[in-house]
Amino acid sequence: MTGLMAISSPTLSSSQLHSSLRGFRPPPHPLWLRARPSVPGPRSSRGLRVSATAALSVEQETRVQHNDSMDLQLLACPICYEPLIRKGPAGLNVPSIYRSGFKCQKCNKSFTSKDVYLDLTITSGTTEYSEFKPARTELFRSPLVSFLYERGWRQNFNRSGFPGLDEEFNMAQEYFKPVAGGLLVDVSCGSGLFSRKFAKSGSFSAVVALDFSENMLRQCYEFIKQDDTLITTNLALVRADVSRLPFASGSIDAVHAGAALHCWPSPSNAVAEISRVLRSGGVFVATTFLVSPLNTPLPLEAFQSLRQSFGQVTNSYNYFTEKEIEDLCRSCGLVNYTSTVRRSFIMFSAQKP
Repeated sequence: MTGLMAISSPTLSSSQLHSSLRGFRPPPHPLWLRARPSVPGPRSSRGLRVSATAALSVEQETRVQHNDSMDLQLLACPICYEPLIRKGPAGLNVPSIYRSGFKCQKCNKSFTSKDVYLDLTITSGTTEYSEFKPARTELFRSPLVSFLYERGWRQNFNRSGFPGLDEEFNMAQEYFKPVAGGLLVDVSCGSGLFSRKFAKSGSFSAVVALDFSENMLRQCYEFIKQDDTLITTNLALVRADVSRLPFASGSIDAVHAGAALHCWPSPSNAVAEISRVLRSGGVFVATTFLVSPLNTPLPLEAFQSLRQSFGQVTNSYNYFTEKEIEDLCRSCGLVNYTSTVRRSFIMFSAQKP
């Protein structure tokens, strides 16, 4: 144990971050949301189409205005859900977020982007107040666990029926086909193992890697730095609580949660928030561990009763049956539930009507 504790995830200083971002100049108005419909070329007073150059200029100007508008409407204050005012370059990539400032005019609260991630938690900026989540949540804020997550921790899930990262990613991509080209949020992203895959796939206009753990997000950035194609890709790192998502209602096309639901303090609050931010037709895809003989030797009915009585005392993980998960999605307003089950592994999908 002493040897393991000596391993830690490196913490970046401000100067190191400046050095790693030096030389990156993101375009002032990247087209980061989704493919835009073509804009008809303007016509002269005689009914003739003007030159292609003029038409292209009008189209680019229209897209810039649309992108700026959507950029302002996406990120929201986690306290009042009002759109945040942003000062800095537009776009959802690490350099542009780092160079931007965010503020809620209604709450008069500023949110820092000085680290490699944008902190959009309610407690962002507090100096005296401290708040602790359940032990299963705090565990993943550890530098050690963050460092080990892709270096052996996640691979052990195969023992419970998880098919492996590549197959899980391909399965999720199939579920996300109806919203291809849209904006995806990878909640409880951990070290970003799926966030990076989604960003590199080209299937989405932008990806937000979101987690409550500061160290997981720092570890995600360490992996991003190793791939030159990702640093200016539309992949943003955001710290937030899954039960208080900092996005406008109906603004997100796709939400992914890999092996996370069983760790959430309140899965019902989290799924309700996910339902809130999804647009009509948006898709939620998640994986988790099902209740099975692998994690309880008791009959399901007995296990559910004990979980209700002692779960909060023991800080145990939230393991559910498939029927419970489907019922939760339905109660939060999601439809078209479907799933794939392999032993304790489940991948399920539901849609916002």
